[in-house]
Amino acid sequence: MSQEKILHSRRKILIVDDSEMNRALLSDMLSDEYDIVEAENGMEASAILHNQEQGFSLMLLDIVMPVMDGFELLAVMNENGWIKSIPVVMISAEMVPSYVDRAYDLGVLDYISRPFDERVVRRRVISTIMLSSKQKELSYMVAEQMLEKEKNNQLMVEILSNIVEFRNGESGTHVLHIRTLTEFLLKRLLEKTDRFGITKSDISLISNASALHDIGKIAVPSEILNKPGRLTKEEFDIMKTHAAEGGKMLQSIPLRQDEPLIRTAYQICRWHHERYDGKGYPDGLVGEEIPIAAQVVALADVYDALTSKRVYKDAFSHEKAIEMIVNGECGSFNPFLLECLTDISDLLKRELGIITVDHNSNKEILDSVEQMLDKGDFGVSERTLKLLEQERTKYKFFADMSHEIQFEYTVTPEILILSEWGAQYLEMPETIYNPREDVFGTQVFNKDDFEKLLNELESTTPEKPVIELDFVLNINGRDQWSKVQARSMWTDDESPQYLGAIGKIVDIHKEKEKMEQLTVMADHDPLTSLLNHRAAKGYISSILAAEGERKYILLLFDLDHFKQANDKYGHQFGDEVLKHVADKIRQSIRGADIAARMGGDEFLIFMDFKTSIEPQIRRVFQKITSEYRGFDITISMGVASAQECDGDYETLFRMADEALYAVKRDGRNAYRIYDNSLSVLSLEEKDENKEER
Repeated sequence: MSQEKILHSRRKILIVDDSEMNRALLSDMLSDEYDIVEAENGMEASAILHNQEQGFSLMLLDIVMPVMDGFELLAVMNENGWIKSIPVVMISAEMVPSYVDRAYDLGVLDYISRPFDERVVRRRVISTIMLSSKQKELSYMVAEQMLEKEKNNQLMVEILSNIVEFRNGESGTHVLHIRTLTEFLLKRLLEKTDRFGITKSDISLISNASALHDIGKIAVPSEILNKPGRLTKEEFDIMKTHAAEGGKMLQSIPLRQDEPLIRTAYQICRWHHERYDGKGYPDGLVGEEIPIAAQVVALADVYDALTSKRVYKDAFSHEKAIEMIVNGECGSFNPFLLECLTDISDLLKRELGIITVDHNSNKEILDSVEQMLDKGDFGVSERTLKLLEQERTKYKFFADMSHEIQFEYTVTPEILILSEWGAQYLEMPETIYNPREDVFGTQVFNKDDFEKLLNELESTTPEKPVIELDFVLNINGRDQWSKVQARSMWTDDESPQYLGAIGKIVDIHKEKEKMEQLTVMADHDPLTSLLNHRAAKGYISSILAAEGERKYILLLFDLDHFKQANDKYGHQFGDEVLKHVADKIRQSIRGADIAARMGGDEFLIFMDFKTSIEPQIRRVFQKITSEYRGFDITISMGVASAQECDGDYETLFRMADEALYAVKRDGRNAYRIYDNSLSVLSLEEKDENKEER
């Protein structure tokens, strides 16, 4: 990148100094070519970086400051990884060698003494930004090369493993599933214990090597591999040779036996059919004699075999497969691994249903490259920075649109950041330093309650990070019961460290009202505001089950020639007709009656009667039969009595439906009450009538 481009790209510089005069001097020197952001101490700078750490090309940092000094800020930047993407130049009057050495040890790239000369400052700023840019460009090139190499490596493994799958008559997803299962099991194993010597970088290696677990099947005749029935003893003995044969193939690769991938793949190929109780093959290894990579792939292989369809068997359900494995029906496995399998059961059921070959391959490649980049201390690409900024923008937009008090809490430094809407609603600043001592932690919350919230969050785990607690909070001078829902955040290390949390505050009463409104909306037809069929069915079924001898009728009807209203006047007019009919229905029923729109132009009414059915039916029929803006509304109606349905809604509905079809068959603009003669209506007649309607 040229110096001219740097000078004219309006990069951002963060100046951190407690002296307003020093900040003003530096800003005057640089503001014609750079966008300047100022902070008066390390705490304020931390909050700025937390919100936009990817936006700065340089930081000019003082050492001696109140609240949080320059060294403390550098420690925070190292802890959060910001020091990798933001070059820092110290500007200070402190020239003690120990100070200078400590600054360089913490990642500072240059050191300018005060009082400073404008030309020196400008030259150092340009040089540092250019150096940082060159380093990033180099890291991008290395990352791209590593990504391409990793893609090629995985492509060759996939080609070889899929050749085996093709011969074996299995789908290409078998290898994909084994990789995914292996990865999930290893991650859970690493979370539970370090006794097996597995590291985070080993997970990618073992998962990649697992794709080669069955390469020895190349040496097995296809008629045995794909035999649909049970293998004979002789055939099974031949099948079992694939484990040792796969190991031999890998051992015979010239000059590559010491490669980590080859060593791991050999262990998996040869010993993934060994069993924890020593009853496996080919070597009868027992317990921890079996390498952990082979143990994990063995368990993954059995699970996928159970849940996949083969030429010789149907697939078992996820739940049945877990049950069979845990109960020892499929061989003996390390009890620790069985615990891991049980722990990730829900995850497996969810993830294995949505992964694709492309998605999983790309994910594994990116994971591998990310681990390499972590070791090499490389930066991130411009595309990644843009994506992160897009995600931050989306998060802010949705947080503000939700009209909720959302917050983000960080442990180091201790800062609480409110969503923009939440800050305005509480009439508080968005960034709150030391929230335990601030009004947020002492007046919005009772101080003890806020400590309880923070302690509960710190007591969570990466596996169970979500908490939900109820408190009485002071919201704008009014005490109200509120629910705090929060999720703790952790580092992605082998030993995760607690970083803080994100969460929101919900007014319990408003939330209850909102849920009640949603329930009402879910139960009602949005056009007519009558009940929908699902809700009506639930209410009617409850009444039929509870009322015993009371007399009820179900009226089922639709509009005659309603299609003409839509065709002649348009769908908006058709909607007006339906709303008009709904109003007529409401005028013709009593408070305890149930009315619903089932969909389209079909409606139902459920009501009780005391003596005679017909007067009530005629009243409803005549009320709905009307005229709307030149369109004559007539209906066809079927009626059934609940006394004949034995309290079963489906039977009652079927009888009314039979009566309605009889009306449609004989002509329209009429009603009919169900009787036994209607039960002989044929399916063909029903279909014809439905087609007419």
